[in-house]
Amino acid sequence: MYSYQNSDERVPVLQMNSELEHAQMELVSASCAVHQLRLHYSSDDLARFGRRDVLRKSAEAATALHEFYAAIEKKIPVGEESNSPYQPTLDEVAQATNWLATYLQQQRDHYFSIDVPLSSQMKALMWPQFSHELLDLVRVIELQGARVPAPEFFADVRALGFDPPEVTHMDSVTFVDVIAFNQRLSDRALFHALIHAVQVQLLGVQRYAELWVKGFIRTRTHFTVPLEVHAFTLASKFLRPMTEKFSVEDQVRRWISDGRY
Repeated sequence: MYSYQNSDERVPVLQMNSELEHAQMELVSASCAVHQLRLHYSSDDLARFGRRDVLRKSAEAATALHEFYAAIEKKIPVGEESNSPYQPTLDEVAQATNWLATYLQQQRDHYFSIDVPLSSQMKALMWPQFSHELLDLVRVIELQGARVPAPEFFADVRALGFDPPEVTHMDSVTFVDVIAFNQRLSDRALFHALIHAVQVQLLGVQRYAELWVKGFIRTRTHFTVPLEVHAFTLASKFLRPMTEKFSVEDQVRRWISDGRY
């Protein structure tokens, strides 16, 4: 529970939490990248053949981050959060899934009449990671000062003790095959949003919503929902210098086959 002595305090606190969530997003992305290293290489191989300067800088950064957050964790009041978070019933999970699927479809229909296709330049940048068929299908809209509205059912989600994502502060939101950008369209935001379009295309809206809800209930944080983790991971891979060519569709199919969502 937060309180503010005056309205001037609220803005800095909201800004702080927005920056905190952004930092968490970057940490999740880094954690996913490190997990891929663990899957492919042993610690012995990394120590023997890895670039010494990169390894040392990475270790120093990880240590500094651990010390920073550990010091903060010690100051969090004991008992402020419940040790036994509420677990929704099967009926509540099904209801939340229907809420989300309906919201995605309704917003898709709402924006479809005013959005535009991807430009040739955007398509060229995103290919071959995404198929021509998907790039021709997807449409985008920059809201230019407006914001994607948070769904009304978020009030019910909060009542159950969950903290839903801040939709109005996201770079973009994917509504099936329509992507709405709260802020300026960027390469990274577009790539991330297109991954969700692929996930929806392969899973279907209802199954995508179900997996998102179940992942959120399990991890209780937007950034750690497996569907989001995969999007962050692939977007980070795309932004690396000398980006290797890969198929997002193949990557998503593999995660679906392996049951990782």
